[in-house]
Amino acid sequence: MDGNSYLPRSSLTGVQASATNLNECCNKFPPVLRQLVVIRGMGELIVLSERLAARSRPAAGGRAAFFFDVGRPFSYLAAERVERILGDVTWIPTDSTELGGLKWAQSSQIRREAERRAVELRLPLVWPDSFPASAPSALRAAAYAAEIGVGAQFALAASRLAFCGGFDLGEPEILAEAAAAAGIPLDEILAAAGDPRRDGPLHATARGLVARGVRELPAFRVERRWLGGERALAGAAAAMRAQAPVDGGLAPAG
Repeated sequence: MDGNSYLPRSSLTGVQASATNLNECCNKFPPVLRQLVVIRGMGELIVLSERLAARSRPAAGGRAAFFFDVGRPFSYLAAERVERILGDVTWIPTDSTELGGLKWAQSSQIRREAERRAVELRLPLVWPDSFPASAPSALRAAAYAAEIGVGAQFALAASRLAFCGGFDLGEPEILAEAAAAAGIPLDEILAAAGDPRRDGPLHATARGLVARGVRELPAFRVERRWLGGERALAGAAAAMRAQAPVDGGLAPAG
């Protein structure tokens, strides 16, 4: 059984799903799936593992979110400015390959645009030798860092090592450097980096963004609005100003 797909009632031999026998129905599934089962409509059974894993959904409390891939230059350019412009945000690692990130990054035109943008922002930009190869271990590590509350620190350290120093984020020694900057024990970050089970939520979050109209990273969520692209940071700031109290304020976009 594929835990990431909807399971229509007709495909569940011997399992009758209805609102009145939910407990009996759930008990027929392995324990790992019981908490992922809901009833919708007229007894349709759904496994929600992917939907629950995706972090693209609106969050309680209205806190803005920053979706990024530590191995992509425009995520780096936004990461250096996002909290100065938006204030405290939730940092959410996202696999850019689900948004065509690897193919996109191979374009020489995109490289030139990143270099021009870095000059505009007065930020250094050095290309790692391995670019544009994806670094799933770095994204897994970033996801773990976010889980324990140091997502911003790790992401900034990792992206600076990649795009200021030209280092390969797929190397354990480089991940160790970023982990040290974020205060994460070495054994913990290496265990997270080597755990392929972390890939699912990273992909699911990207697919959730695509479903909401986002086509590139970085991306930003403000209330129930999603904006994609590094230049959308200014739009995210404008959206936050529109909902902020009159006497509150955000730093000028830039």
